[in-house]
Amino acid sequence: MTKNKPPKAPKKEKILEIHSDKRVDNYFWLNQRDTPEVLDYLNAENDYFLSQTKHTETFQEHLFQEMKARIKEDDESVPYKYNGYWYYTRFEKGKEYPIYLRKKDQEGAVEEILFEVNKMAKGYKFYQFAEFSVSPDNKWVSFSIDTRGRRMYSLFLKNIETGEILSTEIKNTDGSSCWANDNKTIFYTKIHSQTLRSYRIYRHQIGQEPKRDTLIFEEKDDTFNIGIFKSKSQKYLVIQSESTLSSEYQILDANTPFEKFKIFHPRERGLEYDIAHYGDYFYIINNSDEATNFKLDRTPVERTEKTHWENVIAHRENTLLEDIEIFKDYLVISERYNGLSRIRMITWDGLQDKYLPFDNETYTASIGLNLDFDTEVLRYTYSSMTTPYSVIDYNMRTGESEVKKEQEILSSDFKKENYQSHRLWATAPDGVQVPISLVYRKGIELDGKNPLLLYGYGSYGITIDPSFSTTRLSLLDRGFIFAIAHIRGGEYLGRPWYEQGKLLQKKNTFSDFIACATHLIKEKYTSSEHLYAIGGSAGGLLMGAVINQAPELFHGIIASVPFVDVVTTMLDDSIPLTTGEYDEWGNPNDQEYYNYMKSYSPYDNVEAKNYPNILVLTGYHDSQVQYWEPAKWVAKLRELKIDNNKLLFYTDMSSGHSGASGRYESLKEIAREYTFLLDLENRITE
Repeated sequence: MTKNKPPKAPKKEKILEIHSDKRVDNYFWLNQRDTPEVLDYLNAENDYFLSQTKHTETFQEHLFQEMKARIKEDDESVPYKYNGYWYYTRFEKGKEYPIYLRKKDQEGAVEEILFEVNKMAKGYKFYQFAEFSVSPDNKWVSFSIDTRGRRMYSLFLKNIETGEILSTEIKNTDGSSCWANDNKTIFYTKIHSQTLRSYRIYRHQIGQEPKRDTLIFEEKDDTFNIGIFKSKSQKYLVIQSESTLSSEYQILDANTPFEKFKIFHPRERGLEYDIAHYGDYFYIINNSDEATNFKLDRTPVERTEKTHWENVIAHRENTLLEDIEIFKDYLVISERYNGLSRIRMITWDGLQDKYLPFDNETYTASIGLNLDFDTEVLRYTYSSMTTPYSVIDYNMRTGESEVKKEQEILSSDFKKENYQSHRLWATAPDGVQVPISLVYRKGIELDGKNPLLLYGYGSYGITIDPSFSTTRLSLLDRGFIFAIAHIRGGEYLGRPWYEQGKLLQKKNTFSDFIACATHLIKEKYTSSEHLYAIGGSAGGLLMGAVINQAPELFHGIIASVPFVDVVTTMLDDSIPLTTGEYDEWGNPNDQEYYNYMKSYSPYDNVEAKNYPNILVLTGYHDSQVQYWEPAKWVAKLRELKIDNNKLLFYTDMSSGHSGASGRYESLKEIAREYTFLLDLENRITE
């Protein structure tokens, strides 16, 4: 094969049979990682991609420089206070990674460098600094790194006073860790080397060999993942076991790390709960007693079983309770009403109960990092599709607000008032109204000729909120409209919105998206000649499903790390994440779920017909959607599609699910995607 001719993957028939049903998979062999034949095919696809996009290379670089020029390269985060110190990060001009710093909370304090990640990352193609945790006496810090993009982190310990990083390396962790109050004991979570499921909690002491670490808890149920954290009160160590439909917590006084953890309330199928400690009580967000949108209860620290829970905030049919933040004098609640975020503040004595005021319908507001317990200042974040990201401190007693930082857009062309955003509602086939948030540059005509990029996800109850993007300006300023389809499978309209887009109702996610696309065309925001769609991971599954069902609606799609081989993946319990997702997608070992899954799985439903222009992107080390899913999908599309539209496939051989690790490398990935769209619109002029 030549670089200018599409690669043709060899067909090797593989019969997959279950429930007396046979599927023929001619590209099953592509899952043989690191074999010469597989690498040859992926490299051939990369060569073909580069040959087909060579004419856009100059423009890609121009677009990259344009997006980079909007970023304040020498930037610094808003400091947050924790245990007597102010912590913050700094970016320096031209450098990919941040520097982590702190200062004592006192006049004339000297700045301390905790981590200079640019120096640490030298020599690595991929370098992910995950997170760090400081000991209660502020002298030690645990931190984790991933150098493959597979989310398998190595944990290290650093003496802050001397700067020494101990030679001890704890491998195959989930990246998190927390300290007991004795300043020498940490707890961490191990992940399974094959499935990558977080399944064991260990106790480690400074200077101890990892092989001598003590196994504290092992999660035997392979549909659960686990983790460990410390309560905001610093009083408890908490082990969290989570599946899609169930929760279980174990607690231990952080002053007694060698004692046994106690189960907070035993797991029950269908019972989801989360806990926070304050004073003599635990506060529990939970869905017991058919509280679909969740409610808030509390229970004494000595009696944590459900029979002792008493209600604080009742369940509401029209309001989703998302999270809480506890302060000495205030309870702060994050909730969602009619798709919009709300932040509510209540004093413990009940004399004050008020909401932060927001007057937009395409905004995102969320509780920020609030580690300081004894304060009346709430930190929250705000942005909209036309307003850059802001960090705001709000005094809950006085009502005064202070914008600590608004994201700077270093472009003389950018003015908020040049852009417009609003919300539309499309009608799904079953009559349900589906919201769409969209943004565009003022002055466009609704004549059906505007290029429009429609984004969707719609899985796991994850809500895609309408927020600002500096990179998106490169599309908006070239005449694109950008829209988000808030489809079922997310929680934009509450927990029922999620329930109606999973398991045996998963197809609502796809029909909702198609309804949104149809509505945008009908209202002349765009037309099928100018409509594009984009989604990644489970959103990539969405892309694959909708172009099988309604390819005529779209001129092009971008599918990033797409989960497209649903049936085969969900039948393979050795693949990371599979068993933990049976409650999301269904278990195809059950024939009912198998048949339903097979009816929409993008790979299984590729046909000999016209498809839109397609760009598929993946990472070779992806731990969540293995590279072979998009590779097989592209090979089958190449075999069967009957159009002459573009089908391009690129595998980043050094990254994983989240793409490149550096801030500039990730911009190059976005420039690649945008160039694909602008090339199809014949708008590459610079």
